[in-house]
Amino acid sequence: MAMTFFNPIYLENAVRAALDEDLGQAGDITSLATIPAGRVATAVMAVRKPGVVAGLPVAEATFRAIDPSLKFEMLALDGAHVPGNRTPVARISGDARAILTAERVALNYMTRLSGVATLTAKHVALVAHTNAKICCTRKTTPGLRALEKYAVRCGGAMNHRFGLDDAILIKDNHVAVCGGIRQALRAAKLAAGHLVKIEIEVDTLDQLREVVDEGADFCLIDNMTIDQMREAVKIAAGHVKLEASGGVSLDTVKAIAETGVDLISSGGITHSAPILDVGLDIEIA
Repeated sequence: MAMTFFNPIYLENAVRAALDEDLGQAGDITSLATIPAGRVATAVMAVRKPGVVAGLPVAEATFRAIDPSLKFEMLALDGAHVPGNRTPVARISGDARAILTAERVALNYMTRLSGVATLTAKHVALVAHTNAKICCTRKTTPGLRALEKYAVRCGGAMNHRFGLDDAILIKDNHVAVCGGIRQALRAAKLAAGHLVKIEIEVDTLDQLREVVDEGADFCLIDNMTIDQMREAVKIAAGHVKLEASGGVSLDTVKAIAETGVDLISSGGITHSAPILDVGLDIEIA
């Protein structure tokens, strides 16, 4: 099971921004018009399709931002595989207006994050027989990076860097401007602190040989064929860890992992994950 690791200030700001977008200037005029003040209710959040749950702490923060007195009972843990068929994952009770006001934002978070976790878990399952680890990228929804990367962990994969300040990743455009692989690596080593990892992207096996000679922590081999990846593993020979990227999908990830690479990075597990169907229903006594 994944752990939250949420900066509480970040989570509060993210939830409040989403609620502010939904509530506008006048608030939930539908609930105010139709639900008598003081009416209490109980609602169940349920997963309708098979998948991996992610985002329950975010949903709880959403409901509590509207009304701190709401009771939010988790019936599952983030990272749990559920069969669907309206599997209950949370029960919310208290002021009916508050529950209905927070409903859509809470569900938006749950469906999005559970979708990321579900697609991630499918990738992880396909490479489980190898030593390769799935990781995400910075191809995330603006404003939701920490949450989507959390969902990746709920799906059993690893996080790549969270931002430009996490590690040095020398991409092809950096190499082009610097004038070559060796020049870029030497400049990076002079600038990096002793705790900062250095990774460099290559497009050819000859570039990889330069990286092995010069030294780096990781080498990102981009858009190589399966045969080229196998050869890259031989060239690296454990001197530099290899991260494969480009063209990663449920159709290709197994073969990529079987080449012997250490990491497989996928932007698709965040930017192209379909939602997982999660709904909220009022319990009728």
